[in-house]
Amino acid sequence: MDFKKGDKVEAIDDTVSGTIVRIEGEEITVESTDGFLLKYSYKELLSIPDDQEISVSNFEVAQIKAEKEVPKRRNRPVSKPKERNAPKMEIDLHIEKLTTKAKGMSNFDIMNIQLETAKRQLDFAMRKRIQKVVFIHGVGEGVLKEELYYLFRKYENVKYYDADYQKYGMGATEVYFYQN
Repeated sequence: MDFKKGDKVEAIDDTVSGTIVRIEGEEITVESTDGFLLKYSYKELLSIPDDQEISVSNFEVAQIKAEKEVPKRRNRPVSKPKERNAPKMEIDLHIEKLTTKAKGMSNFDIMNIQLETAKRQLDFAMRKRIQKVVFIHGVGEGVLKEELYYLFRKYENVKYYDADYQKYGMGATEVYFYQN
């Protein structure tokens, strides 16, 4: 193919187009549309006629993008846990929630009030066939938690474990009653 200085050319294996500025034997220097001087052999170039202008419409670009685009996964609506899985009853055993006369009470008296409340609520839940009960005991030193575990072990058909961490943190125990 015959090239001369000033011809518009395009690289075959590259996205470069420009104008020939120098020909030295087999080596052709092309000034790209970006203003860079690049060297090619005559076999790597393709001549572009002056009247031919390369243009791509937005519609064609959108079609090509649509062909290459990976279909997105549709988000399914998040199913919320059923009501039966949510705790039915919460008992807060913090002393300020149980009595207004907590000031000046000994630790022994506070513990007795908390344990009596827990036992009373446990019996109530069993009578009313409430399957799940959450006892909020707080973190503290863990004395109340251990006393509650001792209380729960006295009952048959009872399973207990730490309650939902996201909702209660480490300060709650969930009790599950097996129904006959």
